[in-house]
Amino acid sequence: KATQAEVDEACDALTRAYLNLRLKPNKDLLADLINKANGLNSASYTTNTWAVVENEVIKAQAVLEDPEASEAEVKAAEKALTKALEGLVAKPGNTVDTSTPVKAGDTTVSIKTGDNGLTVIFAGLTMLSLAGLSLLRRKED
Repeated sequence: KATQAEVDEACDALTRAYLNLRLKPNKDLLADLINKANGLNSASYTTNTWAVVENEVIKAQAVLEDPEASEAEVKAAEKALTKALEGLVAKPGNTVDTSTPVKAGDTTVSIKTGDNGLTVIFAGLTMLSLAGLSLLRRKED
């Protein structure tokens, strides 16, 4: 029972909302890089190289916390922080854990993707189907 004007207004509002939608970038790698940087011991690295990392962590943290950050901003922050971490120079006489170094182009991040989700759902449906079939056969007997 809506008037044509009300329908047109609702359609315009819906169209504007649709046009304003955008995909939010994945910030998992950026968060992992920040955590890696925060887990390092500043005393193990030269002052100059550590200052660069600290500066990039601050910038990356701002991008991470910005809900309106674009994909380009996230990628730029990841690249800058990775470069800063690669540029760290250990102080003479310090042993630095290099078991998991950050390398250029390293975008490997452990992310739970839920790939097993469908398998579990199908297994559950199969079990329910078998139980239902069993009950149906008992009723027929």
